[in-house]
Amino acid sequence: MKNGFDNEKYLKIQSERIKERIAKFDNKLYLEFGGKLFDDYHASRVLPGFQPDSKLKMLMQLADMAEIVIVISAVDIEKNKVRGDLGITYDKDVLRLRDEFQKLGLMVGSVVITHFKGQESAKIFRNKLKRMNVNCYYHYMIEGYPNNVSLIDSDEGYGKNDYVETSRPLVVVTAPGPGSGKMAVCLSQLYQEQKRGVKAGYAKFETFPIWNLPLKHPVNLAYEAATADLNDVNMIDPFHLEAYGKTTVNYNRDIEIFPVLNAIFEGIYGENPYKSPTDMGVNMAGCCIFDDDACRQASNEEIIRRYYAALCNLVEDKGSETEVNKIALLMKQAKISVEDRKVVKPALDRGIKAGLPAAAIELNDGTIITSESSSLLGTCAALILNATKHLAGIDHKVKLIPKDMIEPIQDMKINYLKGKNPRLHTDEVLVALAMLSPANENCKKAIERLPNLRGCQVHTTVILSEVDRKIFKKLGVDVTMEPALRNGKKREMLKKSSAAD
Repeated sequence: MKNGFDNEKYLKIQSERIKERIAKFDNKLYLEFGGKLFDDYHASRVLPGFQPDSKLKMLMQLADMAEIVIVISAVDIEKNKVRGDLGITYDKDVLRLRDEFQKLGLMVGSVVITHFKGQESAKIFRNKLKRMNVNCYYHYMIEGYPNNVSLIDSDEGYGKNDYVETSRPLVVVTAPGPGSGKMAVCLSQLYQEQKRGVKAGYAKFETFPIWNLPLKHPVNLAYEAATADLNDVNMIDPFHLEAYGKTTVNYNRDIEIFPVLNAIFEGIYGENPYKSPTDMGVNMAGCCIFDDDACRQASNEEIIRRYYAALCNLVEDKGSETEVNKIALLMKQAKISVEDRKVVKPALDRGIKAGLPAAAIELNDGTIITSESSSLLGTCAALILNATKHLAGIDHKVKLIPKDMIEPIQDMKINYLKGKNPRLHTDEVLVALAMLSPANENCKKAIERLPNLRGCQVHTTVILSEVDRKIFKKLGVDVTMEPALRNGKKREMLKKSSAAD
């Protein structure tokens, strides 16, 4: 994938922008940090050149003046809400985030439990944090929030919340997921600081949508596709247009809440320092794109990937038709179809010809390699072997893993571990390659080519096992799958959409 984003420029100008915003207030800024501080793979996919840990690196440039407050909702603790990407509950993720930040030398000042109304599970979690010497505070439910502004801006509203003790000019407020109450924590602190004679500031850091790109730019459409399950919609910021006569892009939730925020700011300060939702933001990502075509192409690819993911979620009863239909509409707006993904047709063609599950990979030089399942190997296991052999210049006819080594592994899987699928998965093939590599030069060469798969694109004709998905993720390979189960079951999800035709 061709780069289109200047990561070094981003690190420089983003940290400068935040410093400028701190200086506009009493050297105290509460920065609501949306999205992921690290492992932001969506951003790296739609902005080629953006590093997944860019925001974290940027923050580390401000480490001496920053502290982190992690927010979690008592409602999410009570429901044992799970992060879909990591498979861990939000309360465990709070501890994980704290450890990760501290390992990097960032100060984690405290944890705030929001939406608290006496939940026993929240009390247990707070006690756990106290035993770990972690400062923990409660922020309470406010009746009529966010519209009951007179109550919110009072000692019975924000004033009732615990005051979060902070010691540094920049307070980064982050959370395991959406709906945690990050904004409310920031605004509550503004109220509390004002009562203490400090005019603290608030700013919002969201990477997407990118405010200075066109509304229907593929980068912004890709954000809508990524949040299709949340019903986020990109919109022209009407407040910014009215105030400055300039067209900028924001998303519906921030625009809808702005009149309320305006009233809350007026209640705290007597006036609102911001004239629009765009004003509140500090994101500079749009200023670091140097190849617009590369970012457009990458974003169109991401929209198609999201479409396939939504289809598969529907088949697995993890998603909805609404989500699928929304992304199909976004594909129409972007004037793209699934055929624009180069690996789709070769995978389908091989699958039809073989009458078996099949897959295709597009290598970084544009070469397409295909595979099919066999009695010995799963489709993806075969694909990795075929791709690494090609990259290493090994003849396709060469068998890297001998049959007499595969068969005992199959025997173990079926007869001892009571598995149903005898074929080797990707992880098992990689272990076998590693075992053979000390004595087999070809296996060694194949393993050495694994890093060359990073950034490659794969399509499969069936929904993959969790094992295969995880291995591809670790290898840095982007995968799409036909919404078909291995047993041939395929659910009728949609009437044929022209977006997918």
